[in-house]
Amino acid sequence: MAQKKPSFLSFWLLILAVSIHAVHAVDYTVTNTVANTPGGAQFERDIGAQYSLQTMDSSTNFIWRVFQQNTPSDRKDVQKVSMFVDDFDGNVVAYAVNNEIHVNARFIQGNPNDAITGFTGVVYHEMTHIWQWNGNGQAPSGLIDGIADFVRLKAGYAPSNWAQPGQGDKWDHGYDVTARFLDYCNSLSNGFVAELNKKMRDGYSDSFFFDLLGQTVDQLWSDYKATYNTN
Repeated sequence: MAQKKPSFLSFWLLILAVSIHAVHAVDYTVTNTVANTPGGAQFERDIGAQYSLQTMDSSTNFIWRVFQQNTPSDRKDVQKVSMFVDDFDGNVVAYAVNNEIHVNARFIQGNPNDAITGFTGVVYHEMTHIWQWNGNGQAPSGLIDGIADFVRLKAGYAPSNWAQPGQGDKWDHGYDVTARFLDYCNSLSNGFVAELNKKMRDGYSDSFFFDLLGQTVDQLWSDYKATYNTN
C-alpha cells in the first residue's frame, strides 16, 4: 500500500509547532565554581551537571503545572536560568537572584547519604522563586518562601525534619510552616495556590485569602490550628 505523503499544510503546521517550542524554550546552564573543594567534588561525583540540567527543566514544568501557567503569557518572560555551585559561609543552603540559582557546596558535602534527594528538593524550591510572582515586592517574604516550599512538598521532596501539619506560631512564618498552611488552604479549594500566585502578579494584600476562600487569613490560620489540635 502506498504511504500517504504529508500535506503541504501539515508540513507547515509542524514547522510552526517546532518554532513555537524553540521561541518559548528556556536555556539552562550549570557551573561548578568550586570543583576543587570537598563539596564541589561531591557534586561532580554524586549529582553532576547533566542531572542538574534535567532537574531544572523538570521542576520548571512542574511549577508551571502547579501554578496553572498553561501559556507563555501566564509566566514570567525568563529565557535563561543559570545554576552555580558555590562555597559560601553561614547556614544558607541556596538562593535565587536575577534568574540565577546559587547552591552551597557545603550543603552538598553535609548530606553525603542523600545528596541527590536533598539537592533536588532545593532546586524545586529555588526554581519556584524564578517563576513565582511576588506582588511587586509587596508580599511577605514568609509567604514567598512558603509557596516555594509548597511546590517542593507537592513534588514529594519534603525532608523528614519539616514542621508537621498544624505546627507553627504564625501563618507567614515561612518555609515548611507556611507550606503546610498553604497545603491546608489548597485542600479547601483545589488550585488556591495557583490563584493566589496569579493575584500576586501586580501587587499583594492579605485580602486575597478572603477573595479566594471567603475567610480572612487569620480565620483560616485559626481553623487550620484547630483542625490539627495545635492551638
